[in-house]
Amino acid sequence: MNALTRSLTAYWSSSIGKKFVVALTGAFLVLFLAGHLAGNMLIFAGPEAFNAYAHQLHTMLDGAGVWIARVVLLGAFLLHIFATISLTRQNRAARKQYEHKGTIQATLSSRLMILSGLTIIAFVIYHILHFTARVGNEYNNPELYTYLLDGEEVHNAWKMVIDGFSWWPATLFYILSMVLLASHLTHGVQSIFQTLGWRSKRSSGLIDTFAKGYTVVIFFGFISIPIAIQIFGFGR
Repeated sequence: MNALTRSLTAYWSSSIGKKFVVALTGAFLVLFLAGHLAGNMLIFAGPEAFNAYAHQLHTMLDGAGVWIARVVLLGAFLLHIFATISLTRQNRAARKQYEHKGTIQATLSSRLMILSGLTIIAFVIYHILHFTARVGNEYNNPELYTYLLDGEEVHNAWKMVIDGFSWWPATLFYILSMVLLASHLTHGVQSIFQTLGWRSKRSSGLIDTFAKGYTVVIFFGFISIPIAIQIFGFGR
């Protein structure tokens, strides 16, 4: 084992190292959410705009781009989960018995981090099976899900989303997941600034406002799609 490997192993073994991994992967996932929401909101622009966006994603770098993005995203997500679980176990092991009431001062969001995190994992698995792997549905059927875009037949991702959220259990689970994602983000975004050393007494108020504002935008942005489809009949 060389010096670099020993240094990286020692850094990972420390709580500080794990906190930085959680913060950096968390920051990456936070930025991904913003980009993902921006793309999803094109659903309201109609089938042509949304299908053009989806087709561009899936043909980027001759189809390899979307898979590279998926692998990087999955890697960051799994590393974030693993580092968080490892850090939690390490902190619990180090906590003295008389400190077990330390969570009294913690916010509700921070105390729900594990629950919200587990729900988000379940949601991601379902989301991948539903829209990416397309298990248990007919989204791969070209007779039902083909769209003519500039003379080229492409997958009708717009109809896929409309049909997906026309089933109320999917909408209900999606909204519940977004509630817990919002809870996770409220504490998580603040923690990123704290861990990276960007939080001070002067900036704490601004950071808290940004975290709450970002969470509100993400939450209402994502749930607006299933609500528009399920409740208001958008696209149906």
